[in-house]
Amino acid sequence: MQYQNLAYEVKEQVAYLTLSRPERKNALGGTMREDILDAFARADADPDVRAIILTGAGSAFCAGGDVKEFARAFEQGIERPLMEKISPVRDRIALAIFEAAKPVIAAVNGAAAGAGMNIALAADIRLASTTAVFAQSFVKRGVHPDFGGTYFLPRVVGLAKACELMFTGDSIDAEEALRLGIVSRVVAPDQLMPAAAQLAARITAGPPIAIRLAKRCLRQSANAGLREALQWETAAQNLCFDTEDAREGMRAFVEKRAPEFRGL
Repeated sequence: MQYQNLAYEVKEQVAYLTLSRPERKNALGGTMREDILDAFARADADPDVRAIILTGAGSAFCAGGDVKEFARAFEQGIERPLMEKISPVRDRIALAIFEAAKPVIAAVNGAAAGAGMNIALAADIRLASTTAVFAQSFVKRGVHPDFGGTYFLPRVVGLAKACELMFTGDSIDAEEALRLGIVSRVVAPDQLMPAAAQLAARITAGPPIAIRLAKRCLRQSANAGLREALQWETAAQNLCFDTEDAREGMRAFVEKRAPEFRGL
């Protein structure tokens, strides 16, 4: 399937999703929202995909909502559909990224503003180019943060810093994002995709069932107490011990060789 505003490619068990409206800094207009939603469902359902990399075409990761499209709708008095007020596509995108069964790596190649920053925050791991800039720019447009920003950001940087970033709309560079824990690594622009691919390769070489369950437990444990976390860990470990991958991992250790995990 071809998308209008997103490029989709699978290589070596990794799905590469590239936001593709470079002339608009990959702002979320056109068909991009629907493209993202469909592409994540497609990657998550593909048994040949073990990890997902999300990045942007051109000089930006994602500039957030298409403000020009919003302004035109205001001027023309275009009402948003009722379902978009009840269950907006943006919410389904945040959930699709956050709840994807497979690990999601955001390779932030440039500006990640407003919704673009929150899309990156929905990923499991974020790498950034030295040219990346992050901003909760909603307040500068007179609107409220969305795409899950009020959930994701304070869990990464703490409540006080999240308040500062959201109340001011100030931008931060890649080094500051690294210091705050928003990204795990900062690399030169020409090294971003190789670094993301290398990290994805390390993940895809691992046991997919165990990794999927670990992701699920990490997500659940973030909002639970120790007892619930231990219960989920026990359930996941019991499932893992019954897999062929677990037997292969033990055999490989004893035989002093690299394991070959097949997701069985």
